[in-house]
Amino acid sequence: MNNKPVSARVLDAAIAWQLCLDSGSGSTDERAEFARWHAANEEHARAWMQLGMLDQRFSAAAGPARQALLQSRAGLRQRVRKLGSGLASLVLVVGLLSWVSAHQTLGYWLADQRTGTGEQRTLRLTDGTLISLNTHSAVDIRFDEQERLIVLHEGEISIETGHKDDRPFVVTTEDGRMRALGTRFLVRLEDQGTRLSVLQSAVAARPQNSGDEQIFKEGQQVLMSHDRLGRADGLAAGADAWTRGMLVVDNVRLADLVDELGRYRSGHLGVAADVADLRITGSFPLNDTDLALTSLLPTLPVQIEQRTPWWVTVVAKRDTH
Repeated sequence: MNNKPVSARVLDAAIAWQLCLDSGSGSTDERAEFARWHAANEEHARAWMQLGMLDQRFSAAAGPARQALLQSRAGLRQRVRKLGSGLASLVLVVGLLSWVSAHQTLGYWLADQRTGTGEQRTLRLTDGTLISLNTHSAVDIRFDEQERLIVLHEGEISIETGHKDDRPFVVTTEDGRMRALGTRFLVRLEDQGTRLSVLQSAVAARPQNSGDEQIFKEGQQVLMSHDRLGRADGLAAGADAWTRGMLVVDNVRLADLVDELGRYRSGHLGVAADVADLRITGSFPLNDTDLALTSLLPTLPVQIEQRTPWWVTVVAKRDTH
């Protein structure tokens, strides 16, 4: 359905392509690259169609007003989200519940606290708890007399709980509930579920559709889905390095590194298939992903191919001889 929501990365890429093509400076190669991007995934085509429908809606705003709209990617992204919601309200007349379930990203825009792409923020809550939001993350903060509740709608958070409060401290996602046991921990939403990483003390986790609660201790991580808890694994290297502005990896695929860096920048960041399986170990700055990409060059046989500021690909190094 054309009104289904699209991910922030795909939407940013679609906006970047519209800015590029609307400028009139797009080369033949760039137009061909856009055609390949558009055809590569149904979500790409859906994002482009939603942008086109938005363009029609604002067609009267020709000239300076329309140019200002196009130049504000944050505003354009929000308007596309609102457009998708408006279309949904027209076609999903069977009920509000199905509309909400189809538009989970609405929680991002309505959240108490949120960060944009590449942005990080640390807050001190009324109970002394420190909460850090990673790139493109959103939470609601719901403290009452019974409990201290954090609802994670999108992205990743780091929690260091305040200890002078007897109320239970709980983090919930669509997958389940995590109860802090005097602790420091990370919670991240992934495609397969919610990842809990315990940095200190312990956390009790319970899936949404299961009565089983399990305690995970310092140094453990687990992936939780709606109905089950995965096995407990050891923490990944540098699991909380993002809270210090760094990405730390140990012998990971280049494709996985590039995908992670892509969370911290707008537009498309890809990797060619013939170098995707190269392995890399190192530390990379998250506040300057261009510098992080450049740091790959001395150690891997790759180069950075940049078609536009929003379309960057890591490719095999060409033989210059």
